[in-house]
This record gives sequence, C-alpha cells and structure tokens, in this order.
Amino acid sequence: MYNWLKKYIDPVVPLYSILPLTACFALNMIVYSGTMILCADWKHYDLTTSLDRMVPLAPQWMYVYFGCYLFWIANYILVGRIHRDNREKFYRFVATDMMSRLVCAIFFISMPTTNIRPAVTGEGFSNMMLAFLYNIDQPTNLFPSIHCLVSWLCYVGIRGEKKVSPWYRAFSCIFALAVAASTQFTKQHYIADAIAGIFLAEFLFWLNKKICAYTLLQRAFTWLNDKLYLWLKGESCEQ
Repeated sequence: MYNWLKKYIDPVVPLYSILPLTACFALNMIVYSGTMILCADWKHYDLTTSLDRMVPLAPQWMYVYFGCYLFWIANYILVGRIHRDNREKFYRFVATDMMSRLVCAIFFISMPTTNIRPAVTGEGFSNMMLAFLYNIDQPTNLFPSIHCLVSWLCYVGIRGEKKVSPWYRAFSCIFALAVAASTQFTKQHYIADAIAGIFLAEFLFWLNKKICAYTLLQRAFTWLNDKLYLWLKGESCEQ
C-alpha cells in the first residue's frame, strides 16, 4: 500500500502533507459548525454600514464564491508540493492556518455576528445557486470572513515562491480579491468581515515567520506520519 501511495499519490499530493492538511480542514469544520451550534441562541450583532447597503446584490458572483473551494484545495496542495524539501515553511503555513481558526473561534464566541440577507427573486442558474447557498448556510459567524481569510492564505502561501510561475501567483492574488468581492455582492458578508479576514491572514502569516510555534506541529505530524508509514509498510509486506 505504501509503495502504491508513494508512486501514484505522492507526486500529486505529498504524503507528508496529507495529515496536516486534513487536520486543517477538520479544525475549520469544528470551529465553524461548533461555534454556530454553541452560539445559536445568543445575541448576534449586525455590522452592516451605509456603505454596505450601497453594494448591489449580484447573483452572478456565485460562480466565484463557490469556485473558491477548488482554489483552496489546489493552493493548499501546492503549498505542500513546493515545500517538499523545505518543510519548515509548510508547517509555518499550517500553523498560520490553525491559529487563524482559533482566533476566528474567539471572535465567533465573544462577538457573534449576523446580517439580513435580501430575498432572492430572480430566475436563472446564478439565482438558483444563491438561493441554495442561503438555504444551507446560516447568516452567522461572519466576522472575520473565513472565505476571505482562506483565499488570502492561498495567495500569501505561494507569494514570492519562485517554484510557482509568476502568472499563477498573479492569478491567485486576483482571484483571492475576487472572492472577497463575491462575499460582498452575494451579501454573505459585509466590508468589515472581508477586511478582518484578509488582515488576520496577513498578520498571522507574518507572525509565524517570526516565531517557532510551527515546531510543535511539525514534531507532532512527523511522529504521526512515521507511525502511519511503518504501519502501511508492514501491511504491504504482509500482502
């Protein structure tokens, strides 16, 4: 099994990165869903401003809003690929991601937020997608915007990296900004949410270049990976 994974999976998704990236996803879901359940009956604050009300509803931005999920997957894997031989940078990125979710959890609990979303009255596929989004996603846990936070991390994680082509680095910056715009035009978030998400990503990415918190994660995931590889190699020998 290990040899198969090494031959076919590792060139696409580095094996060492699978557990850390899965842990990032799990923490994100725990923070987002867990705090939503915890704070369901609490007082929620609406950060809407007059400037927010001036932004029109534009359902066609749903293509960017939903498209960002593929962007996240691609860039998080890319960060693992380009740092295959320099795992310190990868684990600094993972530390940034995990720390950002913990900060989000503090905000979601200490200052629950909400907004009033407009009625979806138009027809067409983009309106259908917007109505679907409003139906499955409650208007809570808005500040800071995880959509903007993760999208900006996708950019800063490869910013300045020579192993990534300049055009894709530029695309990642533009698309991350487009995601921030999509949160406004779909009325999923307001301006304060987007600014806070981008600022948080930048600040924690800078902070984790200065501190060594990543070493705890690197040691933990290296130990887990070693144990998993030994088990997989043993299973391969038995077959």
